Amino acid sequence: MSEILIPAERLRALTRRIFVAAGCSADESARIAHYLVLANLTGHDSHGVIRIPRYLDWMSKGWLKPDQTPTVIAESETLVLLEGHYGFGQTLGPRATEIGIRKAEAAGTAIVALRHSGHLGRIGDFAEMAAAAGLVSIHFVNVAGSTLVAPFGGRERRMGTNPITIGVPLPNEPPLILDFATSAVAEGKAIVAHSGGKPLPEGSLIDEEGRLSSDPAVFYGPKRPGQIPHSSGGRGAIRAMGEHKGSGLSLMIELLAGALTGSGCAGPPPRPVNNGMLSIFLKPATFAGEDAFAAEARSYVEFFKSSKLALGKDEILTPGEPERRARARREAEGVPLPEEAWAIIVAAGEHVGLDHRSIESAD
Repeated sequence: MSEILIPAERLRALTRRIFVAAGCSADESARIAHYLVLANLTGHDSHGVIRIPRYLDWMSKGWLKPDQTPTVIAESETLVLLEGHYGFGQTLGPRATEIGIRKAEAAGTAIVALRHSGHLGRIGDFAEMAAAAGLVSIHFVNVAGSTLVAPFGGRERRMGTNPITIGVPLPNEPPLILDFATSAVAEGKAIVAHSGGKPLPEGSLIDEEGRLSSDPAVFYGPKRPGQIPHSSGGRGAIRAMGEHKGSGLSLMIELLAGALTGSGCAGPPPRPVNNGMLSIFLKPATFAGEDAFAAEARSYVEFFKSSKLALGKDEILTPGEPERRARARREAEGVPLPEEAWAIIVAAGEHVGLDHRSIESAD
C-alpha cells in the first residue's frame, strides 16, 4: 500500500476549491473542508476527504443540496424538530448541535431531531462541541435511502451503518468521546480499503451466498481504477458489529433516528440518501450537580484505567484518546492518503473544472 503525506491546510484549500466550483458558497465550502479534513486528522479517514467524490455524485443527482438552512418544524423549551432539506451535514449538524446546546444550557436538558440531512460526517465532532460547553450528549444516526448492513442471522442488506455517539465532559481534562458505527466497519472504511488503504478486518463482510469475507469487492464489485466505488456494484453486505447485540442496536437506531424523526428508515420505499439524527443534551448541574458529577466521573475514569494490563497490552485507553493522538501526529506530519485515493480526489477536482496545476498547488 503506497501512501503520500499531504499537509492538512493543503487538503482544506483543495476541498474548499472543489466545493466552490461545484456550486457551494465560500462559507459552506470552508465548513465542508474543515470537517472532512478534521475527520482525517482524528484518524477517521472513512469520513474524510475520500468522501469528496461521493458528495459530488450526490449533488449531481439532486440528493445533496448546497447552502440549505434548517427549518424548525416543531419546538418547545426542551425540544426541536428540524427539517434539513437535504443540505450538507457539515452545515446542518453543527447548527442542530448549537440549538441543542443553547436549550440544554437554559433548561437543563434538550432533544434535537434532525431529518433529511446530507451525510453528517464524523458524529464525534458534535459530541465534542457539546462537551466543550460542559454538556453530556448522546447521538443516534441512521441512513435512509440506503441499505448496507445485514442483520444478525441474515445475508441481505437491511440497515445502514447507524452510528451511536456519546460525549462526556471532564473538567480540566479532554472529554470522553465514544463514536462508532454499529456495523462491523463503517462503509467509509470499505471505501478506503477498496481504494488501496487499510484492509478490512477478517469476516467484516458477508457475500451473497452467506460466506464471511474481508474483500471489499464483495460489497462494491470488481475494482475499476479511477472510478468511485459504489455499493450497488456488489451483492454482499457489511456485517453488524457484535453479532446480535450490534444488530439489535442498529435496528433501534433506525427507529429512533429514522422513524421517530420522520427522516425515514433504510430500505423501501425508494428515497434520496439522507441522514436522520436524534440528539440528547444533558446539563450535569441539573442531575447530580456539576461538582459531584465531575468528581465521580474523574474518580471512576482513574479506577477504570488502573486495571492490570492484559497480556500483550501496553495501556488502557478511554474513548477519544486514539483520536487525540492521531490528530496531534497528523497535524505535525501531514495526512496519509493512499495514492489511489488521492488520484480519485484529483479526478473529482478536475471533473468540476479545476485544472491539474491548481490542484497540485492548492494552498
